[in-house]
Amino acid sequence: MNSIKHPSAGGIARAFVSARAKGSALADFPGAVPADLTEAYKIQDAAIDLWQDAIGGWKVGRIGEPLAREFGVDRLAGPIFKRHIWHADAEATTFPIFDGGFGAVEAEFVLEIGADTPADKTTWSREEARAAVSAVYTGVEIASSPLAIINQLGPRVIVSDFGNNASLIVGPELQGWQTRTFEDWRAETYIEDKSIATGNAGGLPGGPFESVRFLLELSARRGMPLKAGCLVSSGAITGVHDILPGQHSRISFGKDGDIFCSAVKGGPEREAFPDAFTA
Repeated sequence: MNSIKHPSAGGIARAFVSARAKGSALADFPGAVPADLTEAYKIQDAAIDLWQDAIGGWKVGRIGEPLAREFGVDRLAGPIFKRHIWHADAEATTFPIFDGGFGAVEAEFVLEIGADTPADKTTWSREEARAAVSAVYTGVEIASSPLAIINQLGPRVIVSDFGNNASLIVGPELQGWQTRTFEDWRAETYIEDKSIATGNAGGLPGGPFESVRFLLELSARRGMPLKAGCLVSSGAITGVHDILPGQHSRISFGKDGDIFCSAVKGGPEREAFPDAFTA
């Protein structure tokens, strides 16, 4: 891979943040690929510091085998910023994706944290994680990056660019989630009225509460414990499905309702990183 060398994690972070703020694509990873996930999260930390918005939630994504064995963890995380969290209604939610970059929709269940979590608690059980959740919603994660080949380059690169997250659409609350089995948390993804895939939350190893447990531990270790109201997009239920500007998607959650959304070509977001637009 012909990488452009940058001197530090900060340089790589600045390249990604600048591209996101300008709505432009990157031809390649803007530096040396980090050696491990620890280095990748340092790049993400630097990018969070640069991006001018508060974090409203986190996406948790899967790391499949054999990479999960290699990295010693089967999940990764990235921030979702408040300006990029929308609530679905009867009309289709329009969302931007990076022209020339990567864009996809993911059916997800979104778990809300009920109270601030302890800053010094770095070990959580799955039961404790479940108790930290106050509500569950249907949702759609919009995965998008200025780097079209981000998923091909793997978890270290995905983590470096906000976990390949662009935005989150939050749907209705999942009624009775406390007593329903994960197999009853169902979703089906349609693109251009064609059914692409079906799935349920039981397909996530350990289920959505394992995603919360992972995030609680990771966030505490990074000095960013989860706050009350934080939303956790817990993992793709039907897979990651590419979408292009001009295409429409419907995510059906069966008896729990549908979310309609439409992709458009993204543009500049000057308020996110004004430095990107200065000479």
